[in-house]
Amino acid sequence: MQFGFSQNNDQHWSKEKAQDWYKEHDWLTGANFIPSTAINQLEMWQKDTFDPETIDRELGYAEQIGFNTMRVYLHSLAYKADKEGLKSRIEEYLKIADSHDIKTMFVLFDDVWEANPKIGKQPEPKPGTHNSGWVQDPGYPESVEMASSKELEAYVKDILNTFGDDDRVLLWDLYNEPGNNDKGNESMSLLKNVFQWAREIDPSQPLSVGLWKWDLKDLNTFQALNSDIITYHSYDDPQAHNRIIELLKTHDRPMICTEYMARTRNNRFSNTLPLLKENNVGAINWGLVNGKSNTIYAWDTPIDSGEEPVEWFHDIFRKDGTPYRQDEVDLIKKLNEEAQ
Repeated sequence: MQFGFSQNNDQHWSKEKAQDWYKEHDWLTGANFIPSTAINQLEMWQKDTFDPETIDRELGYAEQIGFNTMRVYLHSLAYKADKEGLKSRIEEYLKIADSHDIKTMFVLFDDVWEANPKIGKQPEPKPGTHNSGWVQDPGYPESVEMASSKELEAYVKDILNTFGDDDRVLLWDLYNEPGNNDKGNESMSLLKNVFQWAREIDPSQPLSVGLWKWDLKDLNTFQALNSDIITYHSYDDPQAHNRIIELLKTHDRPMICTEYMARTRNNRFSNTLPLLKENNVGAINWGLVNGKSNTIYAWDTPIDSGEEPVEWFHDIFRKDGTPYRQDEVDLIKKLNEEAQ
């Protein structure tokens, strides 16, 4: 299998350009963000349920503890349903985030959770069940059957044309966890194409697709060789996480951990955030505010009654802005202040 693109179509950033870009920013810290009133990407972005008031309030919580970056998922079906409306809502979101001194990395495609996304009213959360309404993008089998479609190409290129020189956008995370849900190399065609489409637009921001499962050899190779900035996910304990950092340092590119923090797996702010700071690795944890995504519950241990778990899995704040753990927000704030 051959990786990379032909020479005349490869705007892959040099290591020097990537390092220079990274030095222009303070230490990148933040969360994967969806407002507490949205169960999934479609409920966040569709006209009837877009909620700028909640977005503004909850990004305010992030600003108070020194977060400067949010990772936010878009969805191609929201674009298909209302192209100009989606772009106007992205603009509104970016204005709100910018007012809190927060930059955004947008995610375009996703292989995780429900395989059949549908435009329109989204389901209600299942009590006590982690991400019971989150949807893949474009779904399955669409991620295979539509991998070369003009429809998905138009979506990617229009979004990048519109926001590809916007300094409120930090980075384009083109595809979340390709190969998940046992797709494996079935996701390779869409992965290659989304890089190709994005390179043809050549945005000013870097491109990346995060490494997340270490036995997906072909996908991992392509992701690592074509990402301007190395991004990755780790819900491991500090020892395993440190081994990942040391391994990925061999690429000699800046690194951002775009998903971490699962308390019941011994991946906590107290033992992971200092490790990331010490290694100058960006730190984007899963979850800001406990809401309809139900990510206070662990992946595989639902609580059917819906009562609060003994220990939250993800998330930092309750809806009213009260921290789940004051010692955690104190640590986050302290490390962010030290990094400025």
